[in-house]
Amino acid sequence: MTLIIGTDEAGYGPNLGPLVVAATAWRVTADPSAAERALAAALTTALADHDGPLWDDSKRIYRGGAGFTALERGGLVAAALATGGLPRSWPAWAAAHGDGPAEPTPETWWLDDAGVPLEADAEECLRLAARIGPRLAAGGAAIVAIRWRVIQPAAFNRLLDLGLNKSDILSQTTLDLAAGLTAGLGDGRTLVWCDRHGGRRRYAGLLARHFAAPLVRVVEETATRSGYELEGAGCRVEFSVGGEARAPVAAASMIAKYVREVAMRAFNAHWSGRHPTIAPTAGYPVDAARWRRQAAAAVAAAGMPWDAVWRRA
Repeated sequence: MTLIIGTDEAGYGPNLGPLVVAATAWRVTADPSAAERALAAALTTALADHDGPLWDDSKRIYRGGAGFTALERGGLVAAALATGGLPRSWPAWAAAHGDGPAEPTPETWWLDDAGVPLEADAEECLRLAARIGPRLAAGGAAIVAIRWRVIQPAAFNRLLDLGLNKSDILSQTTLDLAAGLTAGLGDGRTLVWCDRHGGRRRYAGLLARHFAAPLVRVVEETATRSGYELEGAGCRVEFSVGGEARAPVAAASMIAKYVREVAMRAFNAHWSGRHPTIAPTAGYPVDAARWRRQAAAAVAAAGMPWDAVWRRA
C-alpha cells in the first residue's frame, strides 16, 4: 500500500486575493516502485468514457476566464470521492477541506454567503463520483483526502515581515500540508509529488524541518526535478517541473485554482458593491495597479489598511 500526495498552488504571482495551496491524497495498492503506473492504469480505466480530462493542469482547464464549470466540476468530483458528499456552501467547503485557522480578516467574511457549486451541476458531480469511485477501487486506487490552505494578504504580509520571501511562504505552506497528511494518513510508504516552487532547486533543509526527519538523502537535484528520500520516515518527496502531468498534482492544481477563483469572485462582488465604478480584477500585477487606483477611495472609506488588501510581493 502506498499513499500518494500531490500538491500545487494558485495565486503565487498576484497582488490581490489569496495564495491558495492544495493537496490531494490517494491510496494505491502497490509498492512505491509500481504505484505511479498502478494509479495511471486505474485512472485510465475509471475515466475511459469521460469526455475530456477530468483532472488536468488548471491553466489548461481554465483559461482567459473560460472553463470555470469544468474547473469546479473536477474539484467537486474529487471532493465527493474523498468524502462521499458535496459541500453546498463556502463555510461547509472550508470546514470539510480547509486546513489551518480561519483568517480574522474581511476576506473570509465576504465568502460566507458564497454557494457551492457556482456553475457546475451538483447532481452531475455526484453521479460522476459514483461511477468513477468503484472503477478506481477496482484498480486498487482511491482519493482519501483533500486539504487546502488560504493565505490572505494580511497573513502573507506578516510572513514577509518575519523575513520570508514569496518562495519561502509557498514551500512552507506546501510542506506543512504534506507533512500533516502524511502523519494523519500514512501507514506505509508515502510519495509526495509537488510542482516545482519558482526557481528553487534545493529543498533538503525544508524537508528536514517540516517532516521532522533526522536524515534527508538527496536523490537528485537537476534542472527539472529535485528528489529526496526521508530516511526512517518511509517517504519520498519530488519537486518537478510540469508536475501537473500527474493526476494527484493536477487535481490539487484545480482545487487550488477553484478556491482562489471563488475568493476572487467574492472579493470583486464586495468592492463593486461598495462602488460600482470599480471594475473586477483577477489580481495580477498590471491590472491590480489599475484596481488599486480605482478602489483607493472605497478602501479608505472602509477604514481598511492596504496590508489587508494588497500583497506586497
